[in-house]
Amino acid sequence: MKTKYWIIILGAVLAVCLGLSAMLLVPGEQSSHAEITSGGKLIRTVDLRIDQSFTVEAENGGHNLVVVKDGKIGVAEATCPDHYCMQRGMINSGTQIVCLPNRLVITLTGAPEIDGVVG
Repeated sequence: MKTKYWIIILGAVLAVCLGLSAMLLVPGEQSSHAEITSGGKLIRTVDLRIDQSFTVEAENGGHNLVVVKDGKIGVAEATCPDHYCMQRGMINSGTQIVCLPNRLVITLTGAPEIDGVVG
């Protein structure tokens, strides 16, 4: 193969890599709501614009103190042994917060959609 074909192929691969990197590194949209599940059941949907805190009781007797402040959500206290859920800190975009021992999952969502016609 000629050198110019290798340069074109290398340039195309580099462009694809840069595009994928930009998509992965740029933070996503800030979420406005979060869904709290415990033991696979939806406990509540939380509006991140309203500061609040509440305790989620787990089936195993443990609990997690969930805090919503300044548009972010996080776990402030937990009875789990590793406290990984607390180490995630306060988040408003990105991945979930999970506490495996207490089976707690916090999933960020957009605004709840309205079914039907709004007039």
